[in-house]
Amino acid sequence: MLENQLFDISHIHEAYKKGVTVKEIIQEVYRRIEEVADDGIFIYLNSKEKVLKEVSSLEEIDLTKKPLWGIPFAVKDNIDVKNLPTTAACPEYEYIAKEDAFVVKLLKEAGAICIGKTNLDQFATGLVGVRTPYEVPKNAVDSSIVPGGSSSGSAVCVSHQIVSFSLGTDTAGSGRVPAALNNIVGFKPTLGTLSKQGVVPACLTLDTISIFALTIDDATKLFDITSKYNVKDPYSIKKEERYPKNSSNLTVAIPNKNSMIFYEDSFEEKSYKKTVELIKKRGFFIKEIDLEPFFEVGELLYEGSWVAERYTVIGNLIENSPQKVLEITRNIISKAKNFSSSDVYRDIYKLNKLKREIEIIMEDVDLLALPTIPRPYSVQDLKDEPIVANSRLGLYTKFVNLLNFSAIAFPVEKREDGFASGITAMSTAHKESILVEFSKELQEEMTLYYGNSNQKIVTKVKEEKTLKTNEIEFAVVGAHMQEMPLNNELLKLNSRFLYKSKTAKKYKFYKLQGDSPIRPGLVKVKDGVAIELEVWAMPMENFGAFEKTIPSPLCIGTIELENSKEVKGFLCESYAIETATNISQFGGFRTYLDSISK
Repeated sequence: MLENQLFDISHIHEAYKKGVTVKEIIQEVYRRIEEVADDGIFIYLNSKEKVLKEVSSLEEIDLTKKPLWGIPFAVKDNIDVKNLPTTAACPEYEYIAKEDAFVVKLLKEAGAICIGKTNLDQFATGLVGVRTPYEVPKNAVDSSIVPGGSSSGSAVCVSHQIVSFSLGTDTAGSGRVPAALNNIVGFKPTLGTLSKQGVVPACLTLDTISIFALTIDDATKLFDITSKYNVKDPYSIKKEERYPKNSSNLTVAIPNKNSMIFYEDSFEEKSYKKTVELIKKRGFFIKEIDLEPFFEVGELLYEGSWVAERYTVIGNLIENSPQKVLEITRNIISKAKNFSSSDVYRDIYKLNKLKREIEIIMEDVDLLALPTIPRPYSVQDLKDEPIVANSRLGLYTKFVNLLNFSAIAFPVEKREDGFASGITAMSTAHKESILVEFSKELQEEMTLYYGNSNQKIVTKVKEEKTLKTNEIEFAVVGAHMQEMPLNNELLKLNSRFLYKSKTAKKYKFYKLQGDSPIRPGLVKVKDGVAIELEVWAMPMENFGAFEKTIPSPLCIGTIELENSKEVKGFLCESYAIETATNISQFGGFRTYLDSISK
C-alpha cells in the first residue's frame, strides 16, 4: 500500500491526514530497510517493535505543536541519542548516551521518530564514506561509486527514502559531499546555529551538525526547528537573518577558467556549465572570480595544523591502543605530532591574511554557486589512491567552515551519463535565507527526482513578485535591463526585478546617437507598436537620486502597458528622433542588439 509513498515531510503528513497511521509508516520504514538490504547503512538500528511501542503513545496529530509529528529520521553515529550507543565508527570508543544531543532533543520534541544511528568515516575523518570498520554503505544511486563521507550512512538512507531526513556533521564537507553523490539536499548552516552539545567532535571549533533532506523546503523547515540557542553550549550562537541589498538581483560568483576544475570529468563540467547558463537565464548577474585563495584556505584543514585539533579528541586512544583505530584514520590524525605550537599560530596568521583577501572578493558578490564536487570517484579509485581521491572530493568544500560560510548543497538535473549532479550555494555567515531562495528559484525549471528514485519532484513555482508599499514601479526598455551595461545603476539603488511586459501599441522605438553604451528612446505616438520592456520595483526614497542621473533627451514619464496598466518609465523627448534611427520593427532592445551582432 505504501510502497510508492513519497517520504518527504509534506507527503507523509498528507498521508496521515488521509488516514494512514504512524504505525503503517514505521512498518514501511522497516520494509524498505529489508528491501534495500544494505547492512552498511546503520551501525545501530532500533528494533521495529521498540519503535512501534514508542509511537503508540503519540497523541493525535497536531502540526501546530509538533511540526514533525510522525516523521522518521536517522542520526549519524557521532551524535548522541539517549540510551543508544555512540561509536563514531570505532567499536572500542563506544559509550551509551545518557541524554539526547541538543538538536536530537529538539527534533523529538517536534514529533520526529528516531530509527537508528548511521555509519560514517571513523571519527568523521574523510569525505569518501568507506573509512569504517563496519560494512561500507553503498552509494544509493550507483553502488560502484563511493557513498561520500564522512556522513555516508545518513545520506544513503535519505536517498533510499528509508527515512525523511537525517543528521550528519560537517567539518570539511561531510554534510555536502555525500548529498551530491546521493542526489539529495545537504544543509550546512553557520557555525554555532545548530548546537554541538552531544556531538563527538572532529575539529570542535569548525564542526557543525548538518541536515540531509529530500527537498530544500524540508531542509529549511528542519533548520528553523533546530536552530535554537543553547546556553549550555559555549559554541552556540543565536541565529540571525541577513539579507543582501535585495533578494531578487543577486550577484552570483562562479570560478574563473583557471579555478574551474573537474579533473577531466567532462560530464560534471557540462552539467555545471549548463547550470551556470540557467543562473543567467533566471536573471542573476554572474561574476567570475579566482578561487585560489579559497583553495589555499582549504589546504590548511588537513595539511596545516588544524589536524592537531582532531588529535585532542582521540590522541590518547591512538597512543595507548593504536590498533583500535583504522590505519588511514590513525595516519591522518597522527600528523598532528609534526606541528609545533608556533606552527599553529603561523597557520592562524595565514588564515587571517587569506580571509581578508576573500572578504574583499565577497564585497562584490552575494553568493558563490560552485560544483559541490569536481567529480565522483569509484570504490576502486579509492583502493588505488585513497588520499588523492579524498582530497579532490573536498576541493570545493574544505574551505567553507574555516571561513564560517553558510552553504546548501542541492541537486541539479542529472549528468549526461545519468549520474547525480549538484551544486552548492554558499555565502558568508547567516545568509541561509538568501541561499534557500536562490536555490529554490534555480530548481524551478529543472527535472529533479527524490533521492535515487524515478519519482519526480514537483517544485513550487514562485509567486509573482508584487510591489511593496514603499516602492514605485519603473519600466526600462534599454541599457538598464538585466545583463545590460547600465543595469547596475538600478541594483545600486536597491531596485528589484518584477516582471517582463510590453507597451501598448502606441509607441515607436529609436536608436539614439552615440554608441557607448547604445541607448534607445521610446516615443509615444498615435499609431505605434508594442515594445518589450522590464518592470522593476525601486524604493521611493531612491527615485529622486535616480532621476538626477538621467541625461537628455531621455526623461521619466508615464508608460502604458499592453494590459492598459500605467507605470513610470523611460521616454524620449521628440526632438531627438530627428537624428535617431527607427528600430521599432525589432519590437525590443534585445532583438535589435541581436540583429547588429550577427
